[in-house]
Amino acid sequence: MLLRRAALESVVAQKQLQFIPSLFGRNFRTSQHCCLQGATAEVGEGHKPVALDYEFYEAPRSGGSHSANTDAVVLCHGLFGSKQNWRSLGKAISQKTGVKVYALDLRNHGTSPHVDSMSYLGMATDLGKFFKDHSIRNATLIGHSMGGKAVQSFALSPTLPQDALSHLVSVDMSPARGPLSNEFAQYIEGMIEIEEAKCTSRHQADEILQRYEQELGIRQFLLTNLVRAPGANYWTFRIPVKLIKRHLDEIGDFPYDSEAIHGTRPVRTWSGRALFVKGAKSKYINRKNRPLCDAFFRNARHVELDTGHWVQAEDPKSFIKELVNFIETSPS
Repeated sequence: MLLRRAALESVVAQKQLQFIPSLFGRNFRTSQHCCLQGATAEVGEGHKPVALDYEFYEAPRSGGSHSANTDAVVLCHGLFGSKQNWRSLGKAISQKTGVKVYALDLRNHGTSPHVDSMSYLGMATDLGKFFKDHSIRNATLIGHSMGGKAVQSFALSPTLPQDALSHLVSVDMSPARGPLSNEFAQYIEGMIEIEEAKCTSRHQADEILQRYEQELGIRQFLLTNLVRAPGANYWTFRIPVKLIKRHLDEIGDFPYDSEAIHGTRPVRTWSGRALFVKGAKSKYINRKNRPLCDAFFRNARHVELDTGHWVQAEDPKSFIKELVNFIETSPS
């Protein structure tokens, strides 16, 4: 039920974002760097980094404020999402902070390369490559849901450059381990059936997906990844659904142990400034796993907004207000 609500919220919330132009001006320098339909990376192991596609936003400098505490903002989406989820907010964040903003497609999502792994160690190496390739320093790194675990893994990496991050923000995601809902496997099966049927219309694809999911909102969310196959008259998914099926367990995992966990994985902590933004109607961050957030991230703050799982999309104004306050407040 939690996944069901989150998916429904995502569709409604993304539509709401279309109606917040007052948050930012129109004269943005926007660029998109991507390959077509997602490329297959020639990699032999899941931890080898891939080059992530992205959109770049930079508000015009017209005497406005520029954050003294961060030099860039990097945004990461959740499972089945893409850089497009952050487009409106990315522009708003750039205007409010006066810094450049990068919205990424994580591996196997959007138009980023496909690689046979969904491990968070792999995602962390991708982020490391992106930071290096774009000479990013002193950045605020933000991730929602699956992206939240990806950015936490990057911050905890033993190879993290000392000057890479100024702030870390995880939106409604803790570092806790746990299995994904069985619904994810059902959705993947439906998406695979759509690909194998070589549907010639989106309506035909939706009819197939109805056998796996009755809620229209969830189907609409999943079908945002449906694109016309290059040079063909049928539809396919831009995400590698069969590959993701093989790695669903990795998405519920986390690569490190904290001092509160007596396991076999490396014990890591990060003492930089971290913010966990919880949706009050969501259970992804709860009283049981919140101590894990504080164990891994010694300088963590917590805020709660009156939303479900899609915090930044359901209440973008409050989210940006909390984000800017977090960035601009000097460390105590």
